[in-house]
Amino acid sequence: MAELDLLFKARRVVTAAGEVARSIGVRDGTVIAVEPLDADLEAAEVIELGDDEVLLPGLVDSHVHVNDPGRTEWEGFGSATRAAAAGGITTIIDMPLNSVPPTTDVAALQTKRKTAEGRVYVDVGFWGGAVPGNLRELRGLHDSGVFGFKCFLLHSGVDEFPHLEPGELADALREIGAFDALMIVHAEDPHVIDHAPAAHGASYRDFLRSRPRGAENLAVAQVIELARRTGCRVHILHLSSSDALAMIRSARRDGVRITVETCPHYLTFSAEEIAEGATQFKCCPPIREAANRESLWQGLADGTIDCVVSDHSPCTPELKRFDVGDFGVAWGGIASLQLGLPAVWTEARRRGHTLTDVVRWMAERPAELMGVHRKGRIETGYQADFCVFAPDEVFVVDRERLHHRNPVTPYHGRPLAGVVRGSWLRGVPIDIDSLPQGRLLNGGGA
Repeated sequence: MAELDLLFKARRVVTAAGEVARSIGVRDGTVIAVEPLDADLEAAEVIELGDDEVLLPGLVDSHVHVNDPGRTEWEGFGSATRAAAAGGITTIIDMPLNSVPPTTDVAALQTKRKTAEGRVYVDVGFWGGAVPGNLRELRGLHDSGVFGFKCFLLHSGVDEFPHLEPGELADALREIGAFDALMIVHAEDPHVIDHAPAAHGASYRDFLRSRPRGAENLAVAQVIELARRTGCRVHILHLSSSDALAMIRSARRDGVRITVETCPHYLTFSAEEIAEGATQFKCCPPIREAANRESLWQGLADGTIDCVVSDHSPCTPELKRFDVGDFGVAWGGIASLQLGLPAVWTEARRRGHTLTDVVRWMAERPAELMGVHRKGRIETGYQADFCVFAPDEVFVVDRERLHHRNPVTPYHGRPLAGVVRGSWLRGVPIDIDSLPQGRLLNGGGA
């Protein structure tokens, strides 16, 4: 074999064969050799990992709100992708809302791509949005490279991205089903929430009552039936109600093309531990009880839940309303992009899961489901995107040391296991203090 550009030698590498000792050879940004540790390979650069380090594929986070352009005081492409790289994530897909304009037509997609160009430290793709009145824009967005379409079934939190009524959702599913695109859905039923107690004050228990499990369960059932009727591929975002898992299993047995994700905060925190006024924990759907959390873990273990992604949804400290601690008026969103891997690993290993499981949930499956090709695995022919991870090193989260734009996160002060010691993109180490080398990705029909 001709000389390689780069050779990783590690006693612990997570591959398709599980966690094994391997030499990983890279040329021109692609993995071209996965060989035994003692294989006779030559490379321009050789990196030998320590016994306390594991080589993982770079993670793929398909649910990130970068908020750029338009709300760059909340986040931005530079700060978000630095945080991603620091957390072992080498690919993100940006959500179509909270930026202004939202990504609901081709012109807005072009604006977003122009804004991101030359500013990203990891590879970045884009979701399109499905909103009332843009049915004729969906094919153009697909052909221009979005990875699929996001919709809400209730108010999104920002007026410029309105939600779809059931008939509009059915029309959108028929439209994108014709070119086999993916619809990703924020599934909460507005009528259930309208009839629930209003969120107000500092009590997290009162906030939880304002977003009952029934709102998720009913909305998931509605998405399942419309997917069954139209044949369109659908994906349930940020599942927090474990009650919906049985419906999802049943739908799959019936041939409905449905997948589902959950998020690190639903797998880490519980409603019982959230203090009064701690609005950094507010998100929608909400963090639920400890028993619900354990059922979500079971759903991951049995494969009902496909993947774990961040739903990184940051804002300025002022919008969290720490001055009054009122869950009713605070912005709902968890900032966690840099912390997803250690957060999930900390909880996973307590429950007997392995790093191979975590890689499947946070790299392999998101890449497969969202159509991010040649990423998410350490295999020949795949891109040389890596994370060097020290799984047994423990640290305490300090919000001031995180790279996303604003120092707000519910993980502040929490001890976590697992430190990312480096991230590599196409065989090149990511240096978040130098020029960004990430690329903008195309999906769909582009």
